[in-house]
Amino acid sequence: MQDEHRQANRAMWDDRTGIHLESTFYDVDGWLARAPGPRPREVDALGEVAGLRLVHLQCHFGLDTLTFARVGAQVTGVDFSLPAITAARDLARRAGLSERATFVQSDVYDATTALGGATFDIVYVSLGALCWLPDVDRWAGVVSDLLAPGGRLYLHDVHPAAWALADDDVRFAYTYYQETGPFVEDSETTYTDSTRPIEHTRSYEWNHSLGEIVTALLARGLRITGLTEHDWTPWQRWPFLVEVDRHRWTTPPGMPRLPLTFTVLADRVLPPEGA
Repeated sequence: MQDEHRQANRAMWDDRTGIHLESTFYDVDGWLARAPGPRPREVDALGEVAGLRLVHLQCHFGLDTLTFARVGAQVTGVDFSLPAITAARDLARRAGLSERATFVQSDVYDATTALGGATFDIVYVSLGALCWLPDVDRWAGVVSDLLAPGGRLYLHDVHPAAWALADDDVRFAYTYYQETGPFVEDSETTYTDSTRPIEHTRSYEWNHSLGEIVTALLARGLRITGLTEHDWTPWQRWPFLVEVDRHRWTTPPGMPRLPLTFTVLADRVLPPEGA
C-alpha cells in the first residue's frame, strides 16, 4: 500500500512541476534576475555556508537549494519527481551554478543509498515536506545518516496544528498526530496561482506532531538546539490571512495569532575526543 501511496504522490508532483515552473508564485524568471541568496532567517540560523556540503531533501525543482550554491555551498538536491529533478538541473545551468549543484532523483527514504553513503555539513528541509511521509521516525533516521559528525539540520515546515485545522474555519478537523492511515485528497489544482488542472488528482498525506518530530530526532542521536513556532506562513492558508510581506501571511489585527509554521534546528553531536 505504501508503494501505491508513493506512486500516486509522485504522479501528482510530476504534474505540478510544469505548472509551478510557469507560476508567479515561484516566479522563476524573477528569481533568475534577482539572483537571491538564502533568506535572512536561514542566514541567522546557519551562518556562513561557503565551502560547506548541504543536502536538500524533497527539493522540488531546486530554487531553495540553489540559493545556497549561490553563496558558495556545495549543494545536493534530492526529490522523487524526475520532471522536478530535470527542471532543477536546467535551472542550475541557467543560473550558472552547475559546478556547485547536483540533483538526484530518489525517494527521501532511499536517499542514503542513492547518495552513496555521503555525509553532509547541513541537511536542509523546507516547507511542505514532512506531510508526504508516512513515518517521521524513518525520516529522522535518514537525516541522521546523512549528517556528518557536527553537522546541522535546518527544518522549516507547516505547523502540525495548522495542518490539522479545517480548510474553511479555525477548528480542528484532521488529526494532529501521525496515524497509520493517510489523509486522502483529490484536487484538480495546485497551491500556486495557476488554475490549470492536473491529471493525477489524488494525493496521500500524514500529519506529525511536534512531539513526534522532536522525539524522532532525539532518538537518532541529534541534539535539538532550537524550536520556534511562527505566526506566519508563505501562502494564504485561509482567506482571512493578510499578507504583511511577500510570501508572509498572518492573522489580521484583532484576531488571535495562530501557529502556522515552525523551525527546528538540531545538530549531530561530535564524538568525544579520542573516541
